[in-house]
Amino acid sequence: MRIDLSHRSQYAIRATVAIALAGTRVPLSTRRIAEQMDVPAGFLAHVLADLVQAGIVAGTPGRNGGYTLTVPAAELDLLQIVDAVETTEEPPRCVMRADTCGSDGMCAVHEAFENATAAMRKELAATLLSDVARRHRGGAGSITATSYDASG
Repeated sequence: MRIDLSHRSQYAIRATVAIALAGTRVPLSTRRIAEQMDVPAGFLAHVLADLVQAGIVAGTPGRNGGYTLTVPAAELDLLQIVDAVETTEEPPRCVMRADTCGSDGMCAVHEAFENATAAMRKELAATLLSDVARRHRGGAGSITATSYDASG
């Protein structure tokens, strides 16, 4: 079994990793992030807008524009990134019912899923963007220490 993040959260993490690897030297364009991190550019634009609104990245318009981190990668955890792009307005669907838990009590597995969610949030909060970017640079992925080029 596997607990997964939404595509929106996955793309937000990929985008911030790419931006962190680019550093502060040059803004990274949406097109470049999409190419480097294998993310659909149209959807990425919406994710980046959420990250700008949350104050995690800043966007610079124009030909040489793009995105930079507003928070150092060493001070930014994955939970902050996920929370910036995910909405929590709609309660999750219940495993045991066709509706949500809470309207007429909690289902038999509600507590187990609440605990799993809390554990995942704790792990995301304990993982810094700088660590993920460093591992990505040195390991598998589309951006490597020798091939990464922030221009374009």
